Amino acid sequence: MASELSKEHRGLAWIASFAFFMQTLDVTILNTALPMIAHDLHESPLNMQLTVISYALTVALFMPLSGWLADRFGTLTVFRYSVLLFVLGSVFCAISGSLDILILSRVVQGIGGAMMMPVARLTLIKAVPKTELLSAWNLMAMAGLTGPILGPLLGGWLVTYASWHWIFLINIPVGLLGIFFARFYMPNLIGAQTSFDRVGFILFSGGIVLATLGLDFVGEANRDRESATMFILIGLCCLACYVFYAKGKRNVLFPLSVFFNRTFTLSMIGNLLIRLSASGVPFLLPLMLQIGLGYPADQAGMLMVPLAVSSIIMKPIITRLLAKFGYKRTLISASVLLTFAVIGLGLIGYSQNLIFSILIIMFYGACISMIFSSVNTLMVSELKDDQVSAGTTLLSIVQQIGISLGIAVASVVLNLYHHHAAQNALLQSFSNTFFTLSVFGVLSMLTFICLRADVGEAMHHKGNTTE
Repeated sequence: MASELSKEHRGLAWIASFAFFMQTLDVTILNTALPMIAHDLHESPLNMQLTVISYALTVALFMPLSGWLADRFGTLTVFRYSVLLFVLGSVFCAISGSLDILILSRVVQGIGGAMMMPVARLTLIKAVPKTELLSAWNLMAMAGLTGPILGPLLGGWLVTYASWHWIFLINIPVGLLGIFFARFYMPNLIGAQTSFDRVGFILFSGGIVLATLGLDFVGEANRDRESATMFILIGLCCLACYVFYAKGKRNVLFPLSVFFNRTFTLSMIGNLLIRLSASGVPFLLPLMLQIGLGYPADQAGMLMVPLAVSSIIMKPIITRLLAKFGYKRTLISASVLLTFAVIGLGLIGYSQNLIFSILIIMFYGACISMIFSSVNTLMVSELKDDQVSAGTTLLSIVQQIGISLGIAVASVVLNLYHHHAAQNALLQSFSNTFFTLSVFGVLSMLTFICLRADVGEAMHHKGNTTE
């Protein structure tokens, strides 16, 4: 039973909620504004995906460093500098005069984001007594859940009635407040000094970033295909080298033993396949609504809100579904439903009916909430005690890499359809892209069929779900 939060721990939870709110707001506010940003920077809206991918990739790249830096320099110190970096990156984004500068500014933001939220969560876990932890976690989570609702609304409204620069500038007051109040409520906890696996970090993180960037470059018309292929090959070689480097070792960035756990590996594969099907949607849908169907930015933003609302409404229902049907049946059913939801999003371009659009967007939001919450919890549910830390970090990285890969694949598919379609067939290209992405939903279903029938049973009584 969770107890009432003390004043000190309530303040710490609010500090963590500041970080969570900024991160979730930043992820969702940008998508609605991309067509206007592209127009101002004289770029095609179909080539703006790297502004989103660069942030997610940077978070995935530097996230393994967050715990080590916090142990070495203290949680308060790392948190305040990470928020400052995030704010500075936001300022640079707002004053960017070209796409390349905007992407570099998003990288600065991503470095801050990679440290900001993990360190805030780590401090909560270390500083708050277990009797108060659930209350603190819920306070942080509720503040963060407002980000996906406010993001599309604010993004559309600011682009329509002010300018796109404000979607980044609003991070400044929130971030500065977080830095100021952190000195009163966040302890500067220093952990045991451990060595950091620099070689593993370079091989693993570098390999993932290079492979994902190469895949993204394949879909951009102005990129050299040979260079893109080289990025992919070097990235895959780095990952292969990491496997040989980490084989038989325990004190590495991510011990290979976690992958010997069948539930972990199948859940990770299914997680990535789901994200290939679904993570491109928040990028594609606002583009389709604006440049395909002609909605103004504020209306496109409002149409994205049902997605977040249905996702939140679904949260308390998921635990009951898992308890009644089990993880395997729930995940198989959810992946089938998600496949139909993504196909339904493609049909929006054909029906052009507002009520149908809202209903299918809500259906999609409920599906991703159900499947992500289930698979993320299952992924770490059967790890041994000495594998939990590496497994949990890998889960966070998979989430960010999945976002990057999902958007990169969606962009490649969209540009391929658009390149081979007639000039007036842009809307059909969007629809065909959604239809193609739904195939990954089918593949995720086939992956979940390979799970044991009783998988995750030990988690039912915990009532925990992630994301």
